[in-house]
Amino acid sequence: MKTIYFLSASMLVLLACISLSACAQTGSTAPATMPVSPEVSTDQSVVHKTDAEWKKQLSNEQYYVLREKGTEAPYSGKLLLNKEKGIYKCAACGNELFSDDMKFDSHCGWPSFDREIAGGKIKTVEDNSHGMQRTEIMCARCGGHLGHLFNDGPTETGMRYCVNSLSLEFVNQKDLPATAGKAVIPATDTITLGGGCFWCVEAVYEMLDGVKSVESGFSGGTTVKPSYADVCTGSTGHAEVVQLVYDPAVTSLDEILKVFFTVHDPTTLNRQGADVGTQYRSVIFYRNDAQRNTAKSIIDALNKDDVYGKPVVTQLDAFKAFYKAEDYHQDYYNQNKSEPYCRMVIQPKIEKFEKLFKDRLKKM
Repeated sequence: MKTIYFLSASMLVLLACISLSACAQTGSTAPATMPVSPEVSTDQSVVHKTDAEWKKQLSNEQYYVLREKGTEAPYSGKLLLNKEKGIYKCAACGNELFSDDMKFDSHCGWPSFDREIAGGKIKTVEDNSHGMQRTEIMCARCGGHLGHLFNDGPTETGMRYCVNSLSLEFVNQKDLPATAGKAVIPATDTITLGGGCFWCVEAVYEMLDGVKSVESGFSGGTTVKPSYADVCTGSTGHAEVVQLVYDPAVTSLDEILKVFFTVHDPTTLNRQGADVGTQYRSVIFYRNDAQRNTAKSIIDALNKDDVYGKPVVTQLDAFKAFYKAEDYHQDYYNQNKSEPYCRMVIQPKIEKFEKLFKDRLKKM
């Protein structure tokens, strides 16, 4: 019997507040390291230059920070206290990285931002230098060192991009074209989630306003185009997943993940209730840094507040491929409402979802 779990109402309230939590920050304490991102850039005009060319273009101080991964002294950067409206670009290649509304005063000694202008502008790399575990941030266009990323930010993103002023060029808003720095909201976005039996998860997301389509299938394995029977053996490495296409103007990834952590138990490794096996693991397949960072922030907050009484074991894996399951798995609940599994397992979960997210249901 495939089972599914829901958080209590009090836990749901805590989930709703996760992204507003703030942490104390000090210049000497290094927060937990963040995951490493795939080297993907949304800017196709990648810049490649020799060291000699960079030295000719940059000042000695800029070269030290951008190309030799140096760090300027705290509270010394010219952009630390900058309050003007405008865009912060990479000082080496002009890649637009941050806007003034993303900047906040973190009291750490370096300019701090809570997000990047668009996913893929910045890439992250694990940094184990100086006896610390940190996440380095680099310009995805030219590879220039910017600073480090921490998950102790006070805004709803939970992120703190700690950046050297020498890595940045600030352009005042009055000198910019009207479209500069505007984060383009895509018409749709896609996320792939594994939370145990895909029939149950699919049925819930089909009701969330802003979700345009839901498909049940498999991700995270090694076999190309596996069948349901193949995946059930547990030998292909795939997880049962749902792939969502959603409208970011109507629902957010933050909301989608709050639903995700409500409709399954993320603390049981490779199982959901009586269903045991790696195909039932809790996993989020992210497509870019923004998705990864949002998921990591929520997981960290759940663990910090001990919401479940035990650690969240949800995996964060870079998306590689999605294989749609056989037709009879699609829209399973709506096509089989009279079946015992649907009436006894899925229907009560839907009713619970309707109660907890009553203001976010699709208008039928």
